[in-house]
Amino acid sequence: MIFLKLLRESFLFAFDALRQNKLRTVLSLLGITIGIFTIIAVFSAVDTLRDNLQASVNKLGSNSIFVQKWPWSFGNDYPWWKYIQRPVPKLRDYNELQKRVQTAQGISYELDLSSRTIKYLSNVVENVDISVVSADYNKTWSHDYQYGRYFTDMESRTGAPVALVGNDVAEGLFNDAGLAAGKQIKLLGRNVTIVGVFTKEGEDMLGISPDKAIVVPLNFARNIIDIQNEKYNPQIVVRGKDGIASDEVESELMGVMRAIRRLQPGTDDNFSLNKSTIISNQLDSLFGVVNIAGFIIGGFSILVGGFGIANIMFVSVKERTNIIGIQKSLGAKNYFIMFQFLIESVLLCLMGGAIGIAMVYLGTFGVKAAMDVEIVLYLKNIILGVVISVIIGIISGIVPAYFAARLDPVEAIRTN
Repeated sequence: MIFLKLLRESFLFAFDALRQNKLRTVLSLLGITIGIFTIIAVFSAVDTLRDNLQASVNKLGSNSIFVQKWPWSFGNDYPWWKYIQRPVPKLRDYNELQKRVQTAQGISYELDLSSRTIKYLSNVVENVDISVVSADYNKTWSHDYQYGRYFTDMESRTGAPVALVGNDVAEGLFNDAGLAAGKQIKLLGRNVTIVGVFTKEGEDMLGISPDKAIVVPLNFARNIIDIQNEKYNPQIVVRGKDGIASDEVESELMGVMRAIRRLQPGTDDNFSLNKSTIISNQLDSLFGVVNIAGFIIGGFSILVGGFGIANIMFVSVKERTNIIGIQKSLGAKNYFIMFQFLIESVLLCLMGGAIGIAMVYLGTFGVKAAMDVEIVLYLKNIILGVVISVIIGIISGIVPAYFAARLDPVEAIRTN
């Protein structure tokens, strides 16, 4: 009951200070408001960007490993002269991996033929990515089909002239994705029949999307192009079985690849095993730096605001010295006086913090309307703003509260 009474009186004093000295209080709270707004806005933007990028990374598969020539990340020492001499993944590597790897759910050999222009009658779709894939492509990548189906085993083995197309390609060529299945288009100089249309997914922040893609069987393309040519960026994608950790799959894959390439113990790898966690770790490092920058920028505003709150509290102590003397003469303990001013300081900072958080919340609607990007204000960031406000309130009010608690009651009562 005593604490509740103390809280009520402190709130009334804080409200009274705000009411009687509006301009002074608002200017002092401005620093806290801007500081909290900056920190929470940066954190919310970073969290949203991280979530969107992580969703893009997750499309690569959390349990998928990419056997490639180049690594996705480099250390301070970048030995490009070693990487450039590496061979690209070959069909022999792919065939041997299929025979030897026990932890894989699927293994696919894939090529990227870069952007092409596809025509059907008078309709044209530009910048279409053509992928050449082996039979297990549907096991290493997860795609939904709006219309049609995936290749049959017979179509993959015989290299049948069939294709899967993205939703945007189907819409662009036939004006209706539902009309694409069964139609023929010219691809790599050959007529191919569309057997499936991917469900529209939209382009993510990494540009990963099947919407403007065409996929054809590996054995179809091998009679037209050199499927082991480095200019097509050949890669082998290995997806681990469910319930088997990616580290275990990677460990087995490392040993098998070294055996296939006949690398002696102590010899450097002439291949790279890349996985989505590499990108995730790089994103965490990048966003960690951005968060620190947000803390520093917001910290200066909070520091200025903290001095402003401390100034308000010193003025409040001086204005209420006579009241403090009366309270102490009636038996109020030092801790009561001290907590009274501390709570008042914290409440003032919470007001500033609440305004800052409210500004971030309103800002999310503005960003959504202007840029069609949804910024998410997470509960953890709201809690962070409240905690920072409380800490600043305690730091700013501790010295004024201490001086108020140490006042001599007789001298305080005599003060006009």
